[in-house]
Amino acid sequence: MRFATLASGSAGNATLVQHDATVILIDCGLSVRQVEQRAATLGIEIADLDAILLTHEHDDHVAGAAALARRCGAPVYSTVGTRAAASTRLDGMPQLVTFAPGQRLNIGAFQVAPVIVPHDAREPCQFVITGGGKRLGLLTDLGQPTAHLAREYADLDGLMLEFNHDVRMLADSVYPRTLKLRIGGEYGHLSNPQAVALLKQIDSPSMRCVVAAHLSEKTNSPERVEALLDSVLPNRLERYIATQGCASPWFELD
Repeated sequence: MRFATLASGSAGNATLVQHDATVILIDCGLSVRQVEQRAATLGIEIADLDAILLTHEHDDHVAGAAALARRCGAPVYSTVGTRAAASTRLDGMPQLVTFAPGQRLNIGAFQVAPVIVPHDAREPCQFVITGGGKRLGLLTDLGQPTAHLAREYADLDGLMLEFNHDVRMLADSVYPRTLKLRIGGEYGHLSNPQAVALLKQIDSPSMRCVVAAHLSEKTNSPERVEALLDSVLPNRLERYIATQGCASPWFELD
């Protein structure tokens, strides 16, 4: 089992996960052309996609999903709330499968557990994906850690976790006060200290790699996050900071 980010940030998100012959894409906030080009650097063609899974309806997660589904024919999975809130942005797809948070999904070689999260969307979720006996947790776009998340994301082999903003940088930014309150609120995005606290809760002996994701380009910095990861993670763990501008390498969990 392996995974890679095609892009991560407020301008567009997409993550590939592969095990055996099954390839799924989590979110598609990129154009079809961007997905094609970035997936190709990882040896994946869009015709290889078996499914596109959506976490919530915000444009940086769904903007390119319908066009990509029409191009490659892959079914799109979303909660009922996400489908309703996305409105016409998800029209014209060849197949839409709706699910409820907590409902287990079997997609090829994967078992996917959608996990409800606190975020300012209609029915947002994130995913724990199991394949070949390995567990991958994808966890971005949430305003606060919860005990429920700590339980659901236990015993992972790999984790992609949001490190959205530095608290001081957000406070000192030129963002309007309403936007600052939204980002830093209970249904916004994880701050660096919140991400570190959650990481400490869900660290497990089997963990092999941690990818820091959804960094704000205006209210955070890779250097700050790298220092935090170095201070918290054991040396044995691979760590990486996902970016907006290019695909990551593959992270192998086997």
